[in-house]
Amino acid sequence: MIDAATLLQLPEITRDYTILACFGTNGLTLQHRKAILELPHLSEIILCFDGDDAGKEAVKKHAVTLTELLPQITISIVDTPEGEDINSLSISHDAGIFSHLLETRQPFFLSTENSSIETKKQMESPLSTGLLHREAPTLNTTNPEYITFTTEGLQMALLGGVSIHQLDRLRVTLKLRRLDSADPLHSVRHTLDLYHADYLERFIAKASERLEVSATTLTKALAQLTEHIEQYRLSRIESLKQHKPEKRQLSEDRIHRAVSYLSSPDLMERTGRDIGLSGVVGEENNRLLMYLFFTSRLRETPLHVISLGSSGTGKTYLQEKISELIPQEDKLEITILSENAFYYFDRKELHHKLVLIEDMDGAEAVLYPLRELQTKKRISKTIPMKDSKGNLKTVTLHVEGPICLAGTTTRERLYEDNANRSLLIYVDDSADHKERIMEYQRRLSAGRVDTQKEARLKEFFQDMQSVLKGVAVRNPYAEYLRVPDHVFKPLRTNSHYLAFIETVTFYCQLQRTLKRDAVSGEAFIETTLEDIAWANRLLKDVLLTKSDELPRVVREFFEGLKAWVRNEQLESFCARDLQQRLRLYPMKIHRYLRELESRYLIKRVGGNRKSGFEYQVHRWEEYQDLKQGLDVLDQILSDLKAGRTLKKQPLSLAGQV
Repeated sequence: MIDAATLLQLPEITRDYTILACFGTNGLTLQHRKAILELPHLSEIILCFDGDDAGKEAVKKHAVTLTELLPQITISIVDTPEGEDINSLSISHDAGIFSHLLETRQPFFLSTENSSIETKKQMESPLSTGLLHREAPTLNTTNPEYITFTTEGLQMALLGGVSIHQLDRLRVTLKLRRLDSADPLHSVRHTLDLYHADYLERFIAKASERLEVSATTLTKALAQLTEHIEQYRLSRIESLKQHKPEKRQLSEDRIHRAVSYLSSPDLMERTGRDIGLSGVVGEENNRLLMYLFFTSRLRETPLHVISLGSSGTGKTYLQEKISELIPQEDKLEITILSENAFYYFDRKELHHKLVLIEDMDGAEAVLYPLRELQTKKRISKTIPMKDSKGNLKTVTLHVEGPICLAGTTTRERLYEDNANRSLLIYVDDSADHKERIMEYQRRLSAGRVDTQKEARLKEFFQDMQSVLKGVAVRNPYAEYLRVPDHVFKPLRTNSHYLAFIETVTFYCQLQRTLKRDAVSGEAFIETTLEDIAWANRLLKDVLLTKSDELPRVVREFFEGLKAWVRNEQLESFCARDLQQRLRLYPMKIHRYLRELESRYLIKRVGGNRKSGFEYQVHRWEEYQDLKQGLDVLDQILSDLKAGRTLKKQPLSLAGQV
């Protein structure tokens, strides 16, 4: 009974199966058998007992009993692992173990060796004898290409199964025979539509004469078959649907704990620390940054993020670990999608969803609709479609956002259009960071990591995400803020900067006073200077990347090159010496040098194509100038904190004097 109660907690099991508890290994009573016989749509009985000797013997014994009780029903046996039962498996494994065991179940075949004197005595008891003579219509769908239905002394087989795509017809190839006769003349094979009354009447007239059964009996049998097939077809359609995760239901205690955490002081510090305790090693800045990006999915203008780095540096790992802190029903994970897949989501299915792309190379076909969802927050597509009469008409498919998009790639330039709409973060590729990850892996392998504690913390973060509510944010300091003048695409960068400040405020909503607009009546919370300080602290590296004209790998190469030239006090250098120093592939070095030369950061001063060119560093301090340019963020914040009067950003209105 405890094992049955365990299975009843699993929606993926109760959705497709009915559970009946035996009273121990010897607990298949007459009441059980009577209850089984009263199930009108029973197609299969699956026995799942303990994985010990007593359980295995009981399975064989009860399989014989049930096979003789219901000869037309499939009896299957689940191979429970040795020494385990259902409840112990649920504790040591995730719920997927039961789906696997059910998928690998084996049918039980009755033989003379399986019969027992005890079973025969049970079958000869007055109650069971009366039950055996009671016929119940039976649909066997074990083989979907050869479905059998038994009733009224007749067996009908559907050759090739049933189409589940056209509900307005029920066309089948039917093999019909009498159970009490082995004469091939007492069988009929015919293809017909069970919904076509005229053809059905003619078939019944001919078949009843051929089988030597009354037309009334055959009409009743075909009506029962039709009813059973309809139910089977609907259940098959339902099983093929994508089962969406159910919305999280939190107890009062869990809500209270989440609200208490979000209401306590030093929320940002505690959040960053606890994300690390959930199993994210290192990446202190990036992990908190990405968590806030993912939280922005709940707002009307979410942020988007692309993680960049060379292969094997942990881009996907970071994205996966942070996404585990987001409720399952709020995210969509993509590996590969066809070009038109996004247009066939339900209209509101992507509303405030986190869309995760493991590798953008695998989702090139859907990058355009994703860009539209990022920018316009909706997509639409008009397609031709036939109506019930076969006439063509146009139908417009609408899918609405907003979405929060997160992806990883090694090729920044290739996805520039998507990168322009996103904030870019580079994962830590330092030797120290790699050593910390390997140390964690060693501790995990040695069993010194409390994985259950990590799982509870992830669940708690999901609770906090469920507690956050959609609320408007207003930034009273927005008119005084500005991004550095030298950033690329300042319009989008400025909007990203302001949106991230609002996201920090949104996450801290339970620490803000809810206000109401006197004119519109809209409820809102306000940004504080502390929120701006956190945004400046977290976004500084991101804005530096946005400001830099060089990709990160080329920038790191150039800074390493300048350090080498300074240390060696070289007037000039050539690619050959650089290759020996940095140990990079020659083609990669030449590609980087061409990039630097095209941007006038180095210049060619000698040499030739055959022996190699000589170069000099042309601009030494341009990167330091970029870094100093970002100090404007902290300077503005300092002025705001000191109460100094700041100049508001100019407002330009086209067409007005």
